Amino acid sequence: MRQNLPEWIQPWLDVVTTALLVLLVLLVAWLARRLVRGVAARLRERYQLSEKMMAVPRRVAGSAINIAALFAILQLFGVSGAVLWTAFTGFAAVGAIAFFAAWSVLSNLFCTLLIVVMRPFRLHDRIEVLENGEKPGLKGDVVDINMVYTTLLEDGGTTLQVPNNLFFQRTTRRWPAARMPSAEG
Repeated sequence: MRQNLPEWIQPWLDVVTTALLVLLVLLVAWLARRLVRGVAARLRERYQLSEKMMAVPRRVAGSAINIAALFAILQLFGVSGAVLWTAFTGFAAVGAIAFFAAWSVLSNLFCTLLIVVMRPFRLHDRIEVLENGEKPGLKGDVVDINMVYTTLLEDGGTTLQVPNNLFFQRTTRRWPAARMPSAEG
């Protein structure tokens, strides 16, 4: 069949064929996503489910279809699916290890965000982090809140750097700056 085509189109035949196959893969993926939406809509109506309830399964199915289409297109361009899968799982494993290694720092960063938004205490407040119930704990004036630590100035002049996630693991007693107790109490 290639011999019957004009000479000028011969070099472009592979490019046009690959482009048509890519369009076919994209069309099949689009049709599959439409099918998933239709099935989700029928299930939602039949079992009286909310739209929010169906959002997650629909997104998971859509993502799976998109990933399968991406692998199929890459296969058309000569990229091995096994090599891609190996690279993806390797990166995912390294990412998981890095996440767990940095868990403490990430926890402190998230707790800093909560402290800034929820404002359980402010700069210059006097706070006490209780161990359990009424047992005395860390106590001082808040002099700094940074991304990892909150710095407390104790009565003796020393400073304590308390990890921000500790405030969400223990009970914190707070005296606003205007009503601080005396140093003896």
